[in-house]
Amino acid sequence: MVQGAQYERELRHVLAGTPDGVRAVTRSCTESERAQARLVIEKPFLVVRAAGSGIEGSGDLLALRGDICFPIEVKTSKEKKIYLSGRLAEQYSALADIGKRCGLMPLYAFRLKGVRGDSWRIFRIDAGELEGKLSILARRIPVCPLTSTGKPHLMWDKGMPLHKFLALVCRETEQKKSIFNPIQERTIAEELSYELGAETPHWMKGFIR
Repeated sequence: MVQGAQYERELRHVLAGTPDGVRAVTRSCTESERAQARLVIEKPFLVVRAAGSGIEGSGDLLALRGDICFPIEVKTSKEKKIYLSGRLAEQYSALADIGKRCGLMPLYAFRLKGVRGDSWRIFRIDAGELEGKLSILARRIPVCPLTSTGKPHLMWDKGMPLHKFLALVCRETEQKKSIFNPIQERTIAEELSYELGAETPHWMKGFIR
């Protein structure tokens, strides 16, 4: 339980855009991956811990920003697969239900223990049709895969790496001068098919070696 809270706090600091939090989870990532993750520092979320609130389907965290909001259920494991049975299946159903009723896109954040690089993977719960920006994001974020019997579960290898998720939800909509060198810019653009922006801000200096 304590260990689970530790990883929940780790994700909370990243989504909130704290430089130390982002640096901690990307320490063993490539420079391109770190560059993508750092975008959240300029477009952070207000992250509210929802666990224990008594609202079924609210997830562990609520990540809110002016344009989007995600209920997030955090899971950690040493194994690459987590089967959602019993209480976990009820949890999944509750998240899907609140997503449908409220027009939200609930997410699972799966932290694999003992792996270098980006150890987080993001999945979305299929909660029906979405509107606005959520409908666009839903096309890029993978849904929870199904078992051979048609039940949803978490398979770490099938999820979206956290750094790509952060780049996706924090991407610039306006054309600006890139803060990355040509190789980094081309790599990120090829992976995510969008344009990066802004001159190097003061918080970025601590990351440049």
